[in-house]
Amino acid sequence: MDFLPISKEDMATRGWEQCDFVYVIGDAYVDHPSFGHAIISRVLENAGYSVGIISQPDWKNPKSIAVLGKPRLGFLVSSGNMDSMVNHYSVTKHKRKTDAFTPGGVMGKRPDYATVVYCNLIRQTYKDVPILIGGIEASLRRLAHYDYWSESLKRSILLDSQADLLMYGMGEKSIVEIADALNSGMQVQDITYIDGTVFKTDKLDESLPTITLPTYAQLSASKRTYAESFRTQYGNCDPFTAKRLAEPYGKTFVVQNPPQKPLTQEEMDAVYALPYCRTYHPSYEKLGGVPAIEEVKFSLVSNRGCFGACSFCALTFHQGRIIQTRSHESILAEAELMAKKKDFKGYIHDVGGPTANFRHPACEKQLSKGACPQRQCLYPTPCKNMRADHSDYVALLRKLRKIPGVKKVFIRSGIRFDYLLADKKDSFFKELVQFHISGQLKVAPEHVSDAVLSRMGKPKNAVYNRFVEKYYALNKQYGMNQFLVPYLMSSHPGSTMKEAVELAEYIRDLGYNPEQVQDFYPTPSTLSSVMYYTGLDPRTMEKVYVPTDPHEKAMQRALIQYRNPSNYYLVREALLKAHREDLIGSGPKCLIRAVPPRSGPRKASPKLPPKLAAKRPPKKGAPPKKGRR
Repeated sequence: MDFLPISKEDMATRGWEQCDFVYVIGDAYVDHPSFGHAIISRVLENAGYSVGIISQPDWKNPKSIAVLGKPRLGFLVSSGNMDSMVNHYSVTKHKRKTDAFTPGGVMGKRPDYATVVYCNLIRQTYKDVPILIGGIEASLRRLAHYDYWSESLKRSILLDSQADLLMYGMGEKSIVEIADALNSGMQVQDITYIDGTVFKTDKLDESLPTITLPTYAQLSASKRTYAESFRTQYGNCDPFTAKRLAEPYGKTFVVQNPPQKPLTQEEMDAVYALPYCRTYHPSYEKLGGVPAIEEVKFSLVSNRGCFGACSFCALTFHQGRIIQTRSHESILAEAELMAKKKDFKGYIHDVGGPTANFRHPACEKQLSKGACPQRQCLYPTPCKNMRADHSDYVALLRKLRKIPGVKKVFIRSGIRFDYLLADKKDSFFKELVQFHISGQLKVAPEHVSDAVLSRMGKPKNAVYNRFVEKYYALNKQYGMNQFLVPYLMSSHPGSTMKEAVELAEYIRDLGYNPEQVQDFYPTPSTLSSVMYYTGLDPRTMEKVYVPTDPHEKAMQRALIQYRNPSNYYLVREALLKAHREDLIGSGPKCLIRAVPPRSGPRKASPKLPPKLAAKRPPKKGAPPKKGRR
C-alpha cells in the first residue's frame, strides 16, 4: 500500500505526467477511512482515476496550489474533517491553541473559511479547470446559512468559492459519477443531474419538479422567511422523498438535487476494504505526527447516519436519517488486521458511528419509502413502527471479543439511551455493563429541563432517569463499580436563567462535578442554529427564548460548574437574576455561600474577545468610551 502522490517526484515514480484530479485539503494527509479525503481519493483510484494530494497549501502563495501541475479533469477541494471556523474558534470566539488535524497539532496551517480561500487561490492560477467542492464545510453551507462567526446570513458557498459543483453528504457515489461525466468529455456546467450535488444555473429546468425557495434578498430581509425556508430544506433531506430545491440569487439559481441513495452493505464494505495505509503520511513523522489519528487508529466504524435527529446536530443534513452498516465480515477483517499491528495493546477503543447502537434502519419502510418527513423516529416518544433491536450489534461485539489478541472492546461513540430502553430485551444493556465500558460511560442527556429538551429534540428527563436507575442496578448486579458521565449543554435556545438554575440543582443532587461544559455552539445548518439566529423554532414557528448575550451565556455556563471558586461571582449574579436567593447561603441545598471565597476573582465575568467586548453596553453612570456617542 502506497500513499498517493504529494509531489512531482511521487508522480514520476508512478509514471504519471499529469493527475486526473488534484485534491486540496485543509487537513494533514491521513490515509485512513475516518478522514473524508482518504475515502474520496481511494474511491476515485479504485474507479481508475489518478489523484494527487495537496495538503494545507500556503494560501498566501498561489504557487502552492500548482505543485502537482494542472489536473486533467479538475480540482477537488475540502476544508477537512471539520468546518474550518469550528476548527479555529471556540464558542466564545477565542482562537483555539491546537489543531488535531495538523502535524504536531500546530494551529494556523489553514485559513478561515478554507474552502472559499482555496478555491479562489486555484482560480488565480487556473481559470478554466473545473473545481468540485465537498466535505463537511461545503455540505453544511450549500445553501444560504447563518454564519455565527461573522454574525450574518451568508450566501451559498458555491457562489463565494467560485466552484463549479458542490457535493454534499458522504460523496462516494457522486464523485465517481462526476468523474465519469468529465472523463466522457462533458462540460462541468452541463453536469446538473447527479444526486447529492448542488450546481449553478441561469435557467431552471421546468420539466423537473422543483421547489423554489425565497430569494437570498428575502432571506436577508426577514428572519422568519429564513426559518420557513430552512424548514423546507430540512423536510427535503431524504433520498427517497426529497424534491429539487432552487435558491434564487438575482438572475442566478443555486439548485440542490435530492440526496444520494444510501450505500448498500456491500457498497459500504467495498469502501472500507480499499487499500488505505491507515496512518498519516510519513513526511509528518519528524513534525510529531498527526494527533487526530490517535482517536481512530484502533477504532472501528460500524455504521453511518442517525435517526436520533437532535436539533443541534448536523447529521440529518449531512449523512441523513437512514442507517447504513458494514457487515460483520468487513468489520471483523479490519479488527483482525488491527490486532496484528505492533503497537496494538489489545484494546479496541470503539465500535460505532454517529450513534453506536444503531445497526439497522429505524423501520423497514425507510429503505424503500424513506424517513417520515413530518415525524421523527425517537422524538418526542419512540415511533410505534420503530424496530428497537440490538441483536445484530450484540452478535458483532461477541465476535470481536473472541479475536485472538483482543483483550477488551470498548464503546465510546454516543449511545442513544432512549433507544436502548425501547428494546424489550436486556441483552445489550447487560453486556454493555459487563464488557464494554472503560470505568465510565459517557452519555448525552444534554439537559434536565423538559422545556429545553423539547427544543433539542431529546427525550424527557424522566427517560434519562430511568436509564440511570437501570444502569446502576445492572452495575450492582454484576459487581461493577462504573460511573456515568453526562454531557450537559448550557445556553441552548429555550434555556432561560430559570432552566439553567434547574440544571445546576440537578448537578448538586447528583453530586457531580463536571470538568468541562459545552456551551451551545451555533454551527451551520442545524435546527438549533436557526433558532439562535431567528428566535423561532422552524418546526413550529413558535418564538423561542435565546440567550445570545455573552455575559448571560457565561453565567449559564458557570452555573454548571458552580463549585469552581473562580465562578462564584457569575453564579451569584445568575442566582440573583433568577430570584433564587434561597440557593445562596450555608444550607444543604445552597449552591454557594453568602461570603465569597478568599481566592475568588474580583471580576464578574471572564475576559471577552475584543469583538464581543465592544458590544457590551457601558455600566450605568460610567463615562462613554472614546468615539461612542
